[in-house]
Amino acid sequence: MTVERRGCSLKVERLSKAYGSSRVLDDVSFSVDAGQFFTLLGPSGSGKTTILKIVAGFVPQDTGDVYAGDRELSLEPPHRRDVGLVFQNYALFPHMTVAANVGFPLRMRRVPRAEAERRIREALELVRLTGFEHRHPRQLSGGQQQRVALARTLVFDPAVVLMDEPLGALDRKLREHMQAEIKQIQRRLGVTVIYVTHDQEEALTLSDRIGVMHRGRLEQVGAPEDLYDRPRSRFVADFIGESNFLPGRVLGADASGVAFESAGGAKLRAAPGAAAGAGPAVLFVRPEKIALAGMSAEGANTAPGTVRDAVFVGESCRYQVELDTGDRFTVKQMNALARSAHAPGDRVTLAFRPHDARVFPEEPEGGSA
Repeated sequence: MTVERRGCSLKVERLSKAYGSSRVLDDVSFSVDAGQFFTLLGPSGSGKTTILKIVAGFVPQDTGDVYAGDRELSLEPPHRRDVGLVFQNYALFPHMTVAANVGFPLRMRRVPRAEAERRIREALELVRLTGFEHRHPRQLSGGQQQRVALARTLVFDPAVVLMDEPLGALDRKLREHMQAEIKQIQRRLGVTVIYVTHDQEEALTLSDRIGVMHRGRLEQVGAPEDLYDRPRSRFVADFIGESNFLPGRVLGADASGVAFESAGGAKLRAAPGAAAGAGPAVLFVRPEKIALAGMSAEGANTAPGTVRDAVFVGESCRYQVELDTGDRFTVKQMNALARSAHAPGDRVTLAFRPHDARVFPEEPEGGSA
């Protein structure tokens, strides 16, 4: 498109929603800056799509408010909210051509024909479907149909675009390609996007900020690197990326870090502020943050052990290491010509820096998904 546009800010304040005795949303609040790509990430049933439906006006909230800029959306019907929605199943009209599908929102808004034709042309150019105007949805691939759905949403210049699992029906390679396209288009237009997915890799790839949902509540909101490296709860640590969780107990904590003892008796240290008070806890560290040789960082946690399993996974190798204390860790190391792979039975020294580890209080059975 020839004209760059900017989205508007969005603010959700203390949203709650229940269906009978089932509480779907519980006091959810977050804000999204204009032009930001914000993702709601969480397992099925965590409340992500319900938030989108409330913002779009399809479902009324029980309590709370939604603002787009300085407008309170709760006071406006869906067709006046200036919100675009991209569905997982595309929701294209099978009897209409590509151009007619893209132009449908403009026809509903009674946009003059010449202006509508210009916008349709620019929207199709934006999603690289110029020349497809007269085709029908059945003549398009899944990725092309999703581009049509995206063009139809962008053609009327919405202030906010809502995307509900839009790539869920595509295969992995096409999904990765469409992720890059969606991000490129969003950056070019500066449109505000609220994106829903249960795919943590997709969320990390696309988002400026992520809100992790769990049982109707927001567990944590932050930049992708913050959630990945500095999760505030075991659920967030477990849901985003691969994790090691070592049971044990907190021995003490101060400004320099947390002293932790594993169930097997290994004495380790973790980042400060991750646990309060002594008691049952779990230590968390990412597999790629652990070295099996060569770590010389002062103050690193080190422990001898034995490789029990080694799996080649292309660009990396994944090792199962049993410490002499009986504790087990998964370790992931990139393959390099200068480093020989370890084999089952090899003696190794496991090492990781305290600031790469976090300690969380032990949760009751069923407390983490």
